[in-house]
Amino acid sequence: MPGPVPARESDLARPRERKGGEVQTVTRGIARPTKIPNGDRSWHPIAKRLWDSLKESGQADYYQASDWAMAFSLCEDLSHYKQAGKRSGQMLQTIYSTFERLLVTEGDRRRVRIELHEPEPEEQSAAVLAIADYKKDLGLAE
Repeated sequence: MPGPVPARESDLARPRERKGGEVQTVTRGIARPTKIPNGDRSWHPIAKRLWDSLKESGQADYYQASDWAMAFSLCEDLSHYKQAGKRSGQMLQTIYSTFERLLVTEGDRRRVRIELHEPEPEEQSAAVLAIADYKKDLGLAE
């Protein structure tokens, strides 16, 4: 989706679905369990770091086997590029533009309306807190 990076949903005056824009239908499939392959130990350190960061990033929740295969191939290409004596600006641009399709950066994700949020802190129920306070008052707390 070309164009400027859209604002975060939380920064909008009103939600996108209320703005009267075109309603897009989504064709749905079934996500299958995916095994993340190991990176190549011979890769350039920058390619290794990028690979490791992909495994830890939130967008990995959406990756399927084909996405991991593409990411592996791109890290291989990036490693080759970084280790090459003579570098091509066109090759680097191609590698980076393909990484955009894997939603590697926040801007890439926001363009397709995916926002990653911090996990909500786990809250204990009022009953659990009341029991803990009661035990503390009785001197039974651990």
